[in-house]
Amino acid sequence: MPTLFDPLELRSVTLRNRIGMSPMCMYSCDAMDGLPNAWHMSHLGARAAGGTALVMAEASAVEPEGRISPQDAGIWNDEQAAAWAPITAFIESQGSVPAIQIAHAGRKAGSKRPADGRGIVSDEIAWQAVGPTAVPFTEEWRTPHALSIPEMTTLKQKWVDAARRSHRAGFKLLEIHNAHGYLLHSFISPLSNTRTDNYGGSLENRMRFPLEIAEAVREVWPEDLPLAVRISGTDWHPDGLSVDDSVIFARELKRIGVDLVDCSSGGAIAGVNYPVAPGFQVPIAEQVRREAGIATAAVGMITEAPHAAQIVAEGRADMVMLGRELLRDPYWAINAAKELEADAPWPTQYGWAVGG
Repeated sequence: MPTLFDPLELRSVTLRNRIGMSPMCMYSCDAMDGLPNAWHMSHLGARAAGGTALVMAEASAVEPEGRISPQDAGIWNDEQAAAWAPITAFIESQGSVPAIQIAHAGRKAGSKRPADGRGIVSDEIAWQAVGPTAVPFTEEWRTPHALSIPEMTTLKQKWVDAARRSHRAGFKLLEIHNAHGYLLHSFISPLSNTRTDNYGGSLENRMRFPLEIAEAVREVWPEDLPLAVRISGTDWHPDGLSVDDSVIFARELKRIGVDLVDCSSGGAIAGVNYPVAPGFQVPIAEQVRREAGIATAAVGMITEAPHAAQIVAEGRADMVMLGRELLRDPYWAINAAKELEADAPWPTQYGWAVGG
């Protein structure tokens, strides 16, 4: 079996190790314009210099109404794509693969950034949320507009346009956000999708719109570059999406040409209890990998190098994606290599100070 520091090939892209950075919102765009800036360069660039093989930019909205919070990044216009370009170039210059997650918040759009407290933004700056049905996330959230089929077709084109811009911006791996109760996950979860047309009811129908998006994106994303999808592998609810359902979904994603399934969980509804513990979502990645025959990434409370190495060595996932731990330590990958006696040298600019 491969080790944590063996390369991973995904189409024409080779990751130098099996460590990736999960997309994490930075709430740092000015004037609600969705433009990445110096913060994003510093934040993402530091993790690339720190040895992380796959550096994924935050969930970037395919339209302004698709932002989770007002300060989120976007990829809905060419100005944003141009602003991402120097960031992707720097990530590549450090030996890492630049990636982006394209997203739509759906009925969870318009939430406050954490620094401003919990809940939704004020009416003065709010925008219309959308979803599969006109049912809010909770009673405190605004009621979303139920998307019509023509509106879904229009949205599909926005995902396609975002994928094209992502390529022009220099990203080498693209991830579609289909998790955490946001738009695409809200279609596939029976907890949030109660439609009675061809996009609701059976699992086949609930998968239809997410699969249409994935297929349309795959058609325009370069054939030699990998496509990933982040899923909520389970809703952690007896009436919700199960891991068995997600295996079926992953098989369809593989058929379309998706290369990696990034296995997270939850977020469809509030008030669900999660069995939170180190690696609690790893079994999702393991089952999807084994039963769907597709590469997976394991995520969630993976903080220790030996644990990450064990996940890969035991074939439970093809790679690990770290979130908060990489916020705490941008050089986690290099430090992990040292602990595991693997090769991951410091940047030449720092090597003289830390022993090469």
